Amino acid sequence: MKKTMVVLMVALLMATSAFAQGAKDEAKPMTLKLGHIRDTEHPTNKGAELFAKLVEENTNGRIKVQVYANSQLGGIQEMFTQIKTNDLDFVYGGINTLAFISGGEALEITAIPFLYRDYDHMRACLLSAEFAPALQKAEEATGLKILNIAGDTAPRGLTANRKITTPNDFKGLKIRTAASDTVVRTMKKLGALPQQIALADLWMAMKTNVVDAQENGAITVNNNSFFEVQSYYMRTDYIRDIECFYMSPALYNKLSEADRAILLDASEKAGALVTSLTAKQLETVYQDLAKHMTVVSEPELRLDLFREALDGLFVDWDGTRWPKGMLEIFKGK
Repeated sequence: MKKTMVVLMVALLMATSAFAQGAKDEAKPMTLKLGHIRDTEHPTNKGAELFAKLVEENTNGRIKVQVYANSQLGGIQEMFTQIKTNDLDFVYGGINTLAFISGGEALEITAIPFLYRDYDHMRACLLSAEFAPALQKAEEATGLKILNIAGDTAPRGLTANRKITTPNDFKGLKIRTAASDTVVRTMKKLGALPQQIALADLWMAMKTNVVDAQENGAITVNNNSFFEVQSYYMRTDYIRDIECFYMSPALYNKLSEADRAILLDASEKAGALVTSLTAKQLETVYQDLAKHMTVVSEPELRLDLFREALDGLFVDWDGTRWPKGMLEIFKGK
């Protein structure tokens, strides 16, 4: 009996000590790092700054987040590696980019051309119950925790040093693309020659004719002054993306439920700001670009021919890259 009481007392002391240590860890100040690839005037950076501000405010200064913009910590893949080595805490970048690394192949579905109607449609698809198992599997396989998928981005267009209006105009075009199998397959199907170049080096690559074209959205084109080295902007709006808060699983697992809730709430509000700022900038950005370059839109830009040329291009990935039937589920939402 006495031995049993001793064992119980030791267990109680250990539990009390663990609880106290947990409370101590929760109260310990933390300075965390968040990296992204956008310039300081981009909506993504404004959202990242709001996230940092809200986290600090709602933890009474206990958790601070330092924001590193404009690829200061490297490209997306480099920053993903830093999260996995616990050298970086957050990356705020497109959900498309998870497909750039091993284990994230299911997210190639986020870059299918002309699949998503708008931000709300795309977000509803990615946060749906049907897609949740694929997201969880991607988290486990990549070693990255998805805190939230929130924050609209400008749909991808096309800049080039020549006018492009039909699929035939892509033949032989040296184009810088994201490091996405989906985008690369799309460009090869159209007859282009895709290349991967860091965003920070892209302006000079176009200036020196290393590439003839690139496929970022209008806000990125305007903020990075790509109009100085390209003559045409084509409003293809062919791929959508949503910014995503990626974080260290190790960090997430050691946070209290209260701190996790604070991070999630801050990410949701940051995403709403990014969405609002993106919409506001898109109201004027095409007019701004038109002062420097020729903006090509429908009906001159034959998007119907592009949709026809790309129809069925990814059916072989249904059930291999992402769960079978998911394309049709997304189309029907």
